[in-house]
Amino acid sequence: MKDYILKNFDVDKKVLDLVFDVEAQCKDKFEKADKIAGINQMKVLKAFADNKVSEAHFAYTTGYGYDDLGRDTLDKIYAQAFGAEDAIVRHTIISGTHALSSALFGVLRPGDCLLAVTGKPYDTLEQLIGISGNASGSLKDFGINYVQVDLKEDGSVDFEGIKKAIEEHPNVKMAMLQRSKGYDWRPTLSIDDIEKLVSFIKSIRSDIICFTDNCYGEFIEEREPTQAGADLIAGSLIKNPGGGLAPTGGYIAGRRDLVELVSSRVTSVGIGKECGCSLNVNRSFYQGFFMAPHVASQALKAAILCAGVYEKLGFDVIPKMDDDRSDIIQAIRFGKPELVIGFCQGIQKGAPVDAYVTPLPWDMPGYQSQVIMAAGAFVQGASIELSADAPIKPPYIAYMQGGLTYESARFGIIMSAQEIMKSMGML
Repeated sequence: MKDYILKNFDVDKKVLDLVFDVEAQCKDKFEKADKIAGINQMKVLKAFADNKVSEAHFAYTTGYGYDDLGRDTLDKIYAQAFGAEDAIVRHTIISGTHALSSALFGVLRPGDCLLAVTGKPYDTLEQLIGISGNASGSLKDFGINYVQVDLKEDGSVDFEGIKKAIEEHPNVKMAMLQRSKGYDWRPTLSIDDIEKLVSFIKSIRSDIICFTDNCYGEFIEEREPTQAGADLIAGSLIKNPGGGLAPTGGYIAGRRDLVELVSSRVTSVGIGKECGCSLNVNRSFYQGFFMAPHVASQALKAAILCAGVYEKLGFDVIPKMDDDRSDIIQAIRFGKPELVIGFCQGIQKGAPVDAYVTPLPWDMPGYQSQVIMAAGAFVQGASIELSADAPIKPPYIAYMQGGLTYESARFGIIMSAQEIMKSMGML
C-alpha cells in the first residue's frame, strides 16, 4: 500500500510512515468497532426480515402517495431497529436541523418551556429557538420559552443545575439533549450518559419529554437513545443512517403519540403519516439503512486514526485515540486559522469528488462566523462521507467526520497530515 501511494500520489514518505505506524496501534479499537457494527447489522437485518421486505417495497408513488407500502414499512423498520414505538422517515426532511425543528414545533406549544440540558445547542438551532438573529417564526416568536443549563468546565452534565432549572420553571415540557459535541470542545454523550441523564430528569418530573439530537451517533454503540429511556430522537439521512446512499432525508423516532404530533408538522394536521409520495427514493433509503452499520463503523475507524495521527503531531484532540466513542466526529484544536484551513484543504485533496477544489472560509447560512468546509461527496453536504469543517474563530478547532470506506478516509487523513506537517516545517 505504501509503495502504491508513493508511486501514484504526491505524498512524502514521512507522512506515510506516521499514519501507518499509528494505524498499527489502532488494532484493538478497530476490532471493537467491527464488533459493534456486527451487532447493529443483525438488528437491522432482523427488522428487514420481520417486516418482510421485498421488491414491492422499492416501488415509488407520486402525488399524494396514498398506501405507499415502501414508505410505511420503512417507518416500521427504523422504529424496530432503534427500539422505538414509531418513526417517520421522509425525503422531504432536508437536514438534521429540519428534523429537529419538526420535532420541536410538533410537540411544543405556546407557554411551554424548552430546557437545553447539555448547554447551547448546535449553531443552526440558535435562530430556530430564538437565541440569536431575527426571531420571526422561531420558537420564541411562538411564545415558547427557553432555558439553558450549561455543561461544567470539564464537559460533564450539571445535574444540580438541571434540577434547579426544572424546579424554577414548572412549564418545562421538553428537555433537549445533544448527543454529539457540535462545535463545542466537549466529550460526546454516551448511551450510558444519556440513560443516566434521562433517568435523573424523569425522577424529578416524569412527564418531561426527553428529546435527543441523535445526529452523528446512529449505530456507533449497541443501543440508541430510545433504548436508554429517551422519548424522542431525530437525525439526518445524509449522516449515519443513510449509509451514504440516501440522497436526502431525515427521521424522527420515539413514542407513538409524539411521532404522531411531529408527523402533523412534517406534513399537515389531519394528514400526518398517511400521505407523502416517495418518488424514487425508497430503494436508496432501504439499501442505505441496511449498509449504515458497516458504513458508520468505517467512519468511526477513520476518526480513531485521525485522533492518533494528530496526537502524534502534538495537537489536543477530543476524543483521544484510546477513548470510547459515541459519534463519528473527531475534533482537533489547532490554535491557528491557517492550520485549520490547511487541514480542511488536505481532507479535500483526499476526496473522491472535487479533489481538485480548494475550500475557503465563507459566510454559511445559519452560522454566526465564517465556516470552512471540505466535502468531496457524492451527496452534497453528506457528512457520513469524508468531510471536515470548522468555524473560523478561536480556539480554531476543526471537526472531521465520515468516510464511506476506511481506506479512502485514511488517504484523506494522509493528505491533511501532509498539509499540516508542511506548515509546521516538518517536511
